[in-house]
Amino acid sequence: METPDFGIPEQLARRMTMAEQHEYLRTKLSRRRTLVTAGAVAGGLLTGCSGSGTATDRRSSAPATTATDRVNGSVVAPFGRHLAFGADPKTQMRISWQVPLAVKKPYARVGLRPEDLSRKVDAEIRDLHTPSLQGIRPAFEQYYVHAALDGLKPDTTYYYGVGHDDFDPASPRHRSTIGSFRTAPANPERFVFTAFGDQGVGKDALTNDHVLLRQNPAFHLHAGDICYAETTGHGEKSDSYDPGFWDLFLKQNEVVAKSVPWMVTTGNHDMEAWYSPDGYGGQVARWSLPDSGFDPHKAPGVYSFTYGNVGIVALDANDVSYEIPANLGYTDGKQTKWLEKRLGELRAEKSVDFIVVFFHHCAYSTSRHASDGGVRAEWLPLFAKHQVDLVINGHNHAYERTDAIKNGQVGKPVPIGASTNPTRDGIVYVTAGGGGKELYSFPASVKDSYEGHVDDRDSVESFHWTKSKNQREETVEWSRVRYTGFSFLSVEAVGGAAPRLKVSALAQNGKRIDHFEVRRGR
Repeated sequence: METPDFGIPEQLARRMTMAEQHEYLRTKLSRRRTLVTAGAVAGGLLTGCSGSGTATDRRSSAPATTATDRVNGSVVAPFGRHLAFGADPKTQMRISWQVPLAVKKPYARVGLRPEDLSRKVDAEIRDLHTPSLQGIRPAFEQYYVHAALDGLKPDTTYYYGVGHDDFDPASPRHRSTIGSFRTAPANPERFVFTAFGDQGVGKDALTNDHVLLRQNPAFHLHAGDICYAETTGHGEKSDSYDPGFWDLFLKQNEVVAKSVPWMVTTGNHDMEAWYSPDGYGGQVARWSLPDSGFDPHKAPGVYSFTYGNVGIVALDANDVSYEIPANLGYTDGKQTKWLEKRLGELRAEKSVDFIVVFFHHCAYSTSRHASDGGVRAEWLPLFAKHQVDLVINGHNHAYERTDAIKNGQVGKPVPIGASTNPTRDGIVYVTAGGGGKELYSFPASVKDSYEGHVDDRDSVESFHWTKSKNQREETVEWSRVRYTGFSFLSVEAVGGAAPRLKVSALAQNGKRIDHFEVRRGR
């Protein structure tokens, strides 16, 4: 049956790629330019306002305004600040934020002391328009602002404020909005980074943020399914899409992301078919991520950076997923070619001891979505060839960690507290999908097994997704740690003569549920 809002029969829509849907609907959707103030959705973000909206609201309710409305910049307060590294974390930082209405001449102020923000950097506004849906929501206008800071000094704390005409963060009235960040040292002896996926908006997501912040991370990796404004996760246009959830998400995470670079990649719920042929127009508007990938506009979640002795590689698994094929093959193999080249470069770099790869869909997991055969087929041979040290996924809303896997089998058992060497044993894969969204369970016959509650078993019955989108059953021996609860990874990287990654998983209450070490000799 054809829906009046979209004009695509449901069965046809399920057979279309993201690009095909975009082209089909491009001329059919209303372009009525009724604006909605994003600040009202996010709970009163105009200066001096207060709101009653909560993070559990599924529908946005906000007063409409017209394109001819004019508001003085002094009453338009920036919100949702989030940092990201440029390609070089020692010298580059990207500051991003949101404003509820269009403003004039946005900028960032930066300095070495909060009372002296002497450097002024012009910022760019990226206007994101979401078309109306008759009877469901009006058209929606959002304004994301980005400032690129280059030429910074390594291992230095900088203070910053964001503003625009008639809103100066350096003025006494707005001094409370000043934040800070620290650039990467040239050769840190040790540092900590954190990671999770599948966060969303709500109490548990915010609690994880606060526990995470106590780890004092140098940066955070978000393995996709960031906000869940798109609830279906199939890469289709649906009447449940709520762009206002992004306002809530960025306001929620500002407590961490205003000082900790928030390095995201794309999950299946981040394919938002309302924007651009592949559904990534929203990602491009909201984030300023390193431009070190093969195409930052086509694939914004694909990039790389090096911090200390660790090379980080972010991938977009929508490109290779057999389970959810809406964007299967959308890069025409360019991402995989870039991956092979980049892994080779990192492994040849003498200052890099460890390579950590993160993306959304699981290579190895036994929870609801199980394992994706497309990920295994495309990328695992490259991980093995270049001896990747740690792979982090989301997608399954739980914590699960494998033994070291070599040639698809257990290369070495890695019980809680053990160590492994990827040059000899294989690669450990971690599913860290307990970022805040409702949790998934493991197979009914399988119990959780984590630190203090170990339930080792010889095998687990699971499945993986095939190219024909079928589930192929498999008996796996690599499922070492399982935890049904909100959690995240905390990884301490150590350099020197005996480099190692000290990997810990922490529950929402801060209690450790798993730990192991990845070691490499020079």
